Amino acid sequence: MNAQVARVGSPFGLHRVVEPAGVLPQQAHRLDPDPEPYADEVVIDVDRLNLDAASYRQLREQHGTGDAVRAAVLGIVAERGKMQNPVTGSGGMLLGTVAAVGPDSPLALEVGDRVATLVSLTLTPLRITDGLADWDGLSEQVPCRGTAVLFGRSIAAVLPNDLPDGIALSVMDVCGAPALTDRVVREAGVGASVLVLGGGGKSGSLSLAAARRAGATRVVALVPTDAEADAVRSAGLADEVVVADARDPLAVHAAIGTPVDVTVVCVDVPGCEHGAIMATADGGTVVFFSMATSFPAAALGAEGLAADVRMLVGNGYVPGHAAFALDLLRAEPGVRALFAARETQ
Repeated sequence: MNAQVARVGSPFGLHRVVEPAGVLPQQAHRLDPDPEPYADEVVIDVDRLNLDAASYRQLREQHGTGDAVRAAVLGIVAERGKMQNPVTGSGGMLLGTVAAVGPDSPLALEVGDRVATLVSLTLTPLRITDGLADWDGLSEQVPCRGTAVLFGRSIAAVLPNDLPDGIALSVMDVCGAPALTDRVVREAGVGASVLVLGGGGKSGSLSLAAARRAGATRVVALVPTDAEADAVRSAGLADEVVVADARDPLAVHAAIGTPVDVTVVCVDVPGCEHGAIMATADGGTVVFFSMATSFPAAALGAEGLAADVRMLVGNGYVPGHAAFALDLLRAEPGVRALFAARETQ
């Protein structure tokens, strides 16, 4: 940081909104990614982006080739000053090194800290300076050079020394899911039954482990393929593993059998709302962690099915969520194995 007096901005990042005026950064169409920090900001030299699963799937389905996906991401960031998929509305998070800390920053970070941001790229001012030259467009994790800005009300975690950066980033990207699963299953009481749609994925595998740790006595994983089913069985994370298309509510209902007390939705495709509702017992809870969720479809679907279920939006933040998820990864060999397998794909 230079010696001039640091500019004073809003802890919510309002000063970074270019257009439209009067909205929070997540709602904004365009942010100012200038790397000169305001008084309470932290500037990060970016090493890697982690696109959220729903956004990356949509980009691949729309653009096909790796080069076209790369060009699409570059175009979004150049236009918007942040990474926010215009179709899914979602972004992801990033990994990097703290380059500058404003004098009033409350984040307890220091220059040189290696950190993962725990707030969405949809509200993080971002510049890309290398044209994503080292990314082939074929994975959610994006090697990147550039800068990003954290506000006073942002969240970041210093990377652990005992885990590879890629695995740590993957865990922190979804750490809200297992933490909220833990809370909801404990509220349901000892002996609760839990279903995780997408149990073979990052958030899904952590949520399975969290459910069992919280006292669930029936833990069910639903996955789309036999290969994923074999992987989850080998990991030992579920009492039952079933194969069905989460977008087909009747197939989900048939595969699950007896409805569960808690359903956690961790899929990256749209159209899974009704199956989740049908799999959940009256008085139970559905937690939607997928950014592909249609909340009108969920609300109106529950009404149309006369389903007395509580539906929660997983907002990605629970106090202590990063430490909780990392502890699950360290303590559960099955979770670690699934994450390691994804790293090698």
